[in-house]
Amino acid sequence: MAGVAKLQRNPRTGPYNPVARDVAPPLLEWYDRERRELPWRMAPGERADPYRVWLSEIMLQQTTVKTVIPYYDKFLRLWPNVKSLAKAGLDDVLAAWAGLGYYSRARNLHACAKTVVAEHGGKFPSNETTLATLPGIGPYTAAAVASIAFGERATPVDGNIERVVARLFAVREPLPLAKPALRSLAATLTPLTRTGDFAQAMMDLGATICTPKSPSCLMCPLKNECTARAIGIEAKLPARSPKGQKPNRFGIAFIALREDGAVLLRRRPDNGLLGGMMEIPSTEWMDMLPATTDAMHIVPVKADWWKVPATVRHVFTHFELELVVYRAVVSNDSELTFWADSPRCRWVPRRELDAQALPSVMRKVIAHGLREM
Repeated sequence: MAGVAKLQRNPRTGPYNPVARDVAPPLLEWYDRERRELPWRMAPGERADPYRVWLSEIMLQQTTVKTVIPYYDKFLRLWPNVKSLAKAGLDDVLAAWAGLGYYSRARNLHACAKTVVAEHGGKFPSNETTLATLPGIGPYTAAAVASIAFGERATPVDGNIERVVARLFAVREPLPLAKPALRSLAATLTPLTRTGDFAQAMMDLGATICTPKSPSCLMCPLKNECTARAIGIEAKLPARSPKGQKPNRFGIAFIALREDGAVLLRRRPDNGLLGGMMEIPSTEWMDMLPATTDAMHIVPVKADWWKVPATVRHVFTHFELELVVYRAVVSNDSELTFWADSPRCRWVPRRELDAQALPSVMRKVIAHGLREM
């Protein structure tokens, strides 16, 4: 290895080092010693299971390893292979996913399993291009499954790998604008062999050594190849464009509790945010809090509604939500008042709420609304 090559200058982003370097040998040597033991990883020398690789990669999108592991274990207990997952009901999949967030991933997970069984004989395709045609599989996941499960020469680039590459090449262009350049640079590093191990080694390096803050450069197997370290800017990379402030949305949620202990739930439309999940009936989430008098015209059940003190706050990717909660106890023979939504509503015993496909925000609403009962 020649060490850090001569810097070149990009007119927009300043100096960076575009010269390809052979980082695979030291990185793989480090990985063989320091690899993280994760439930979806096979022992050295064992062939990876494409189903487990795919399942873990879908779950890990926008989510930490620590959060994913119990969900991953639960899914494997319920559906140990792609054929069993394809046969599962969507409601059951959404219920098992509840709390993991980004619920379109769960719907796409189920759709992908059905497609693999129906169109590929229950076996995941091995090449990156075909994998990318499956529901819910984008460029990153296609490359990850192709390289890790099948040993194809593909280059997955997640947030950890973006950070490693940005520092190796001292790419100063801020994210997300730098993403295409980082993908291209990452591809120059991928070796011809052990591509799956290399991809996972890059992920592990970013997760444990080349961390966002205070990277452990002295422990890094690539410290002699890192341009950012050579010029003293490793902690500043990757740069990021300033984030705009998230907008706020407001709504009113109505917890109807029947005398027998059942709670009224409503299924959300299949498309859009939290599609197909169950919810506490509420007003639309708008830029301003609806007037109470207007909201009372669309209560799900005619009753004496009581405002629960304080509010429920929840942060979504693109906005922050604040919900005022009203609660009412109704008789067992109460009829729903909004006929258009009636087919999407059902009464669920409180003891069965944990098994419902309720997103985190709705579990917050229920806990808040029933905390004194």
